[in-house]
Amino acid sequence: MGKKITDKVTWVGKIDWELKCFHGNEYSTRRGSSYNSYLIRDDKTVLIDTVWQPYDKEFVSRLKQEIDLKEIDYIIINHGEIDHSGALVELMREIPDTPIYCTANGVKSLKGHYHQDWNFVTVKTGDTLEIGKSKLIFVEAPMLHWPDTMMTYMTEENILFSNDAFGQHYATESLFNDIADKAELYEEAIKYYANILTPFSKLVTKKINEVLGFNLPLNMICPSHGVIWKDNPVQIIEQYLKWAEDYQENQITIIYDTMWNSTRRMAEAIALGIEEVDPEVTVKLYNSSKEDKNDIVTQIFKSKAILLGSPTINNGYLYSVSGLLEMVKGLKFRNKKAAAFGSYGWGGEAVRLLTEDLKDAGFNVEDEGIRLQWVPDEAQLQSCIEFGKKFASMLKE
Repeated sequence: MGKKITDKVTWVGKIDWELKCFHGNEYSTRRGSSYNSYLIRDDKTVLIDTVWQPYDKEFVSRLKQEIDLKEIDYIIINHGEIDHSGALVELMREIPDTPIYCTANGVKSLKGHYHQDWNFVTVKTGDTLEIGKSKLIFVEAPMLHWPDTMMTYMTEENILFSNDAFGQHYATESLFNDIADKAELYEEAIKYYANILTPFSKLVTKKINEVLGFNLPLNMICPSHGVIWKDNPVQIIEQYLKWAEDYQENQITIIYDTMWNSTRRMAEAIALGIEEVDPEVTVKLYNSSKEDKNDIVTQIFKSKAILLGSPTINNGYLYSVSGLLEMVKGLKFRNKKAAAFGSYGWGGEAVRLLTEDLKDAGFNVEDEGIRLQWVPDEAQLQSCIEFGKKFASMLKE
């Protein structure tokens, strides 16, 4: 059975406790996720979004327990990606003529996924759908985070069905934010923003200001993943506006991979130098071959600067660092400083290549970095400490 949100709105989604990775293996979901679908019952009955395809039969079966499917007057698909639309094929077998409201790009996405010529109704920003005492207002939100994305606002109930925006990959029976673990909630929310929405930060600011400009009252934000923002829903909007403005905390993150622990020892010595100059800064160290890459990306997002290290191998650097840099390049972080470091035996090209690639990824690199040959002795480790001091001092200027 569904879970009541208001007298008119019921959550009919799926909590996926077992999900451990998303988008293939591109996003880790150690706390699972949820696929939020909402049923609105006014004079007309509306279904907003469905669930991921592996749960399509379960979704339709449970929906039948909630309502006679033939009573559904309209279906709204805010975003065509299969974690939102995956149960449509199973559902439309039962109610094939039901109108599906989505953007023009939404039609392209749904046809591209399912190759079905359903009864599509295209909408754009400002279009409305009268459903009784309430009406639904559609707001296009392209690139948040797909070109087809839109949000749907319900008057009277004052609910924004925000799709991916303001969501989290977070499985919890606590449907609302005032009941959920706040620390976990915000940890998953910032991870979601850092890894998915960062490239579109300018659009985030623009779209939020546009929606706020409508002066619509807001009682709840119902995203497509994670908990519903019921208690002070504006808090996550305010947080998004902060995250969208080249966000950084007083943090330096040191990321490295290592073959025989020489580069690791360099990283630890650099950290000592940073802390000696600036004891108030948060310094975090991550081995990119052992730590979750999405967690590292989140820490980069929070940082004002990073240090990236690798030994030289085959005239390059280790692949875990390379893969992380490729992710970061696509996320287009801004206003963050960086430098490279690493050990080597014979060639020693890694630091130069890392420096170049950090620049290509959009970091402000103001130092050529530090490289050491073989296993660092005490004098060389002291040079790493001095490098850390210099880097920290540069950030304080």
